[in-house]
Amino acid sequence: MPKGDRFSILGRREFIIAGAASVCALCLAKVTGCTPEKDVPKGQAAPGEQIGLVRPVPSPWFAQTENNKVQCLLCPHECSLADGERAICRARENRGGVGYTLTYGNPALVQQDPIERKPFYHVIPGSWALSIATAGCNLACHFCETWDIALVKPEEVHNFDMPPEKVIAHALDTGVRAISYAFGEPVAFYEYMASTAALAKEAGLLNLAHTAGYIRPEPLRQLCRTLDAVNVDLKSFDQDFYRKVVGGELAPVLESLRLLRNEGVHLEITNIVIPTLNDDLATIGKMCHWIAAELGTDVPLHFARFYPLYRLSTLPQTPVATLEQARETALQAGLKFVYIAKVIGHEGENTFCPGCEHKVIKRMGFVITENNLQNGTCKFCGTALPGLWH
Repeated sequence: MPKGDRFSILGRREFIIAGAASVCALCLAKVTGCTPEKDVPKGQAAPGEQIGLVRPVPSPWFAQTENNKVQCLLCPHECSLADGERAICRARENRGGVGYTLTYGNPALVQQDPIERKPFYHVIPGSWALSIATAGCNLACHFCETWDIALVKPEEVHNFDMPPEKVIAHALDTGVRAISYAFGEPVAFYEYMASTAALAKEAGLLNLAHTAGYIRPEPLRQLCRTLDAVNVDLKSFDQDFYRKVVGGELAPVLESLRLLRNEGVHLEITNIVIPTLNDDLATIGKMCHWIAAELGTDVPLHFARFYPLYRLSTLPQTPVATLEQARETALQAGLKFVYIAKVIGHEGENTFCPGCEHKVIKRMGFVITENNLQNGTCKFCGTALPGLWH
């Protein structure tokens, strides 16, 4: 059988687990009783939701300029807004010379998920997090997986009335270990995330974020006081790709990665490998060598499979062989923890000890089927692995 055509032969038990993991992935949004917008008849809201709920809150991340204008200081776009204008993210607005956030306390998504779905592979394996996201995003990826939330205005989606206090109460009631700011772009709801994260920390919950990392250093540095772990989408190591396909610049993302590492926040990276656009192995190699040199060889890197959607619906899904080649390139660059994501049952889902090469965490999709870590160390040789393990 040619390499890449079939990555493994699943036994009966593994086949059942893989099927369960797939069903789990499709049904996760139902766990908390939240109904995704696409399931709600047009013009109606699900229980607990309100159509177009927006509660404007003044934001400190604006500077007043001339002629009643304001300039946003949150992300590298630094949008200059006249009275009544919206920022690129659609979630920030000048109202009478005052900059407002429109996403405070009105999430469009509230659901429980396995932490592995974020993806975090080095954070409390097998535990669950409460995920929240609002409308809005400061980038415009052609391959956006949540475009119906991220690339719309807050008043165009079904939102929940859920200020930070309610988020924490719900998380404690459901017994999750963490709050996750994910699926949408957390930078678009920065103030809401910051307030919620502060309360979560007081309540003993972990704060996790999955972000594109397109944010200015000072707001990110302040957020690091409460964040425990961040997964950054490093979408490519090519500046032209960022400008043409993402709608941003590469340099600020690299700066965010360095800052997160220097601030001591647990860091993982995701790279979605898109056929013909960012799958060049030479460029992937440069990215991996940069990660090793600037961030360290112990930063987990996830190569995620692309599936046709949004503005790239005519492209094929990523061949497994391409992901395997990317993973081998990263390993050759010295990275110790390199994963293949969104290919259930692949050997690249598992965590291997860099000391003895034993399999210390075995995964099947979002399901942990074997855990050989003891207090963050390999039970076979005692090597300590980086992460948040308890």
